Amino acid sequence: MEIWQRRGSNGPSLSRLAFGIVCIVGLSCLAPRPVIAAGDDENFFTHLHTDKAMANVTVSPGRAGPVEIVIQLETTDELPLAAKAVSVRLSNTRTGAKLAKIEAARKDDDRWYAKLSVPTPGNWTLGLGISISDTDGVNVESPIVIR
Repeated sequence: MEIWQRRGSNGPSLSRLAFGIVCIVGLSCLAPRPVIAAGDDENFFTHLHTDKAMANVTVSPGRAGPVEIVIQLETTDELPLAAKAVSVRLSNTRTGAKLAKIEAARKDDDRWYAKLSVPTPGNWTLGLGISISDTDGVNVESPIVIR
């Protein structure tokens, strides 16, 4: 699994470039690190990548309280991925508290969204369950920071 993250953006192009440069120069690419925003209302963006699917995820706003999570799915060839279903789950890394799993709603063929309320700021783990077909799916996680 590969993960790219940044705040206040809607696309992964610069983060992919930065990730590639970091990997080329031999720095650690295995341990994802949460990115902290300067302002309370900035969105949190992360890119998750597995051998079956990629997801561009934006948490808006990136602070405690009501948030909307928008998920854009792609194939590993960066083409739109029309999944059958997507679920979202958040767990607090410090306390272990888990929010109820939310079934995301389809926005477009490759875009999904979920609305939920994050009770406290801190380090969280965002988990996606992506059902690609009736017999194929993938689960992927990423650390995120909620202000």
